[in-house]
Amino acid sequence: MNPNRSVAVDKVVVHMGVGEAGDKLVNAERIISEITGNTPVRSVAKQTLPAFGIRKGAPISCRVTLRGEAAEKFLETSIKIVENKINSRAFDKQGNFSFGIEEHTDYPGQSYDPKVGIFGLDVTVVLKRNGVRIARRHIQQKKLPLKQLVTVEDAKLFLKDRYNVEVQ
Repeated sequence: MNPNRSVAVDKVVVHMGVGEAGDKLVNAERIISEITGNTPVRSVAKQTLPAFGIRKGAPISCRVTLRGEAAEKFLETSIKIVENKINSRAFDKQGNFSFGIEEHTDYPGQSYDPKVGIFGLDVTVVLKRNGVRIARRHIQQKKLPLKQLVTVEDAKLFLKDRYNVEVQ
């Protein structure tokens, strides 16, 4: 098999939406930092939603982007938590996929604390093939050939072979 046709994990984005600033967001940042081992970045609201009490520009969530070995290790742990099953509707046209984890306490080393509560998190996985750098670089940037893009079928096959995931 051509090594440039192999699919790999580009990055894993872990996101916790809290909906408000304050202690809940601080607790979510602490939890996501413990789970991933990286420092989270706050995300702000794009628009004002008076029904939910959210103002534009207010911090409402936090996220961490993992790459390389850390991304692979975290993805392996997360897939085990969802019992090696991912819904087929979780994939987009580029072969990326997302899934949710209902309770942060499912991760190793995490336990329930009544003062903190239970937080859910979203895991988004971006897949790539070797050679995508030609589309991202600044000098001699070129378009990526269509055969070099990751398709949904490629992503499903990658998950089945690499992580033994059943796509439903």
